[in-house]
Amino acid sequence: MDATHRQALLFVWFTAGCLMVVGLLDTGLYVAQHLPPKQPAPVVQSGNSAPVNQSNDAASAVEPRHSTPMKVLPIALNSIPFVIGVVGLVRAKAVANWISDKLE
Repeated sequence: MDATHRQALLFVWFTAGCLMVVGLLDTGLYVAQHLPPKQPAPVVQSGNSAPVNQSNDAASAVEPRHSTPMKVLPIALNSIPFVIGVVGLVRAKAVANWISDKLE
């Protein structure tokens, strides 16, 4: 394996890995954005077993965020870079040969 072919193979691996990371991050952020919010744990004062009413607290003035339903199309579109990255890793040797031939 000559230097041009090795560099092309490393370039293909790096590009495919970056595409996979971008696809996973996009899809993960979309899914995390549409997950239902967790309810906060009740505050218990030391010595009391009953939760404290926090009606005067500033945090209770914030309206709870309702989750919106997830749609399949944005998930599919956000995962396209991941699929391209997987295909790039599978076909890395052929793509690297094509790149090294173009560079020579």
